[in-house]
Amino acid sequence: MKIGIVGAGFTGLSAAYYLLKNGHDVTIFEKDSYPGGLAIGYQEKDWDWTLEKHYHHWFTNDKFILDLAKEIGHEVLIKRPKTSVYVDNKIYQFDSPKEVLLFPKLSIIDRLRMGFIVGLLQYNPFWKPLEKINATTFLPKMMGKKSYKMIWEPLFHNKFGPYASDVSLAWFWARIAKRTPSLAYPEGGFLNFANHLVKVIEKKGGVVNFNTEVLEVREEEKVIVRTRNKRYEFDKVIFTLPSFLFLKIAPQLPDSYKNKFAKLKGLGATNLVLRLSKPFFNDGTYWLNVCDPSSPIMAIVEHTNFMDKKNYNNEHLVYLGNYLPADSKRFSMN
Repeated sequence: MKIGIVGAGFTGLSAAYYLLKNGHDVTIFEKDSYPGGLAIGYQEKDWDWTLEKHYHHWFTNDKFILDLAKEIGHEVLIKRPKTSVYVDNKIYQFDSPKEVLLFPKLSIIDRLRMGFIVGLLQYNPFWKPLEKINATTFLPKMMGKKSYKMIWEPLFHNKFGPYASDVSLAWFWARIAKRTPSLAYPEGGFLNFANHLVKVIEKKGGVVNFNTEVLEVREEEKVIVRTRNKRYEFDKVIFTLPSFLFLKIAPQLPDSYKNKFAKLKGLGATNLVLRLSKPFFNDGTYWLNVCDPSSPIMAIVEHTNFMDKKNYNNEHLVYLGNYLPADSKRFSMN
């Protein structure tokens, strides 16, 4: 079968790899000059490794991508970095049951109650019923208002802004259930891993077209993909980009489909990357959740407290990140 794939992020690349393994003819279209999608990276002079434009890592239970890395022979580093929270102008480690129980800003009853609810959600395998439960209503009732307002409410506010009250408990469950104390990172950075995967795809006979924007996807006798300079025919096409782009370039979609996905609201992630000569955190924290609803910054991530600074010419690399809806007037970093 002849298959086209729009987008050379990891969804598109992994789909191409496994389709080629099963004997299909695959062509990928990517508007950017490099693969990686949302995990796209770049490399500064004197760096040995690439760095992501937005902070990234894998959890150690991300089985499919870790298996793919192993299959193509790409080394993955696993470490246990330090995660903390910023509360009342002070940093507290907050990445294990022990640290939660030692957290001094809450009473022991509040700590136990919060830990019990988080643990209950983490080991609950039945996520589907949670879709109908509102997270911002459920959590303060179950774990206590003080715990929720101090730790979780600012994170919901900073991540979702005016949409915070619309988030289902299933989303919160997924974040909790997915977390692992140890984290994984591909050797050389995500761009290095993506480039490795592209080489494997091309070796298997796949075609990857960079700097190639898909302008239209149309179904005739075959599925037609039109770029600026060429028209392609496929038996099937896999579209891996956001839904609003799909709506834009696929005019034949049913109105019911268009109406459903046109209503989806999006949030933009903005990051400022700092290149420092000295560490940002003195305590070795990798990931800091900023639990302050007035802060324009949601997270501070010191990448070189996770991956060795020697890979980046001994620079200390720090992300300052926030999430903003498109119409937000809050502070945005460029």
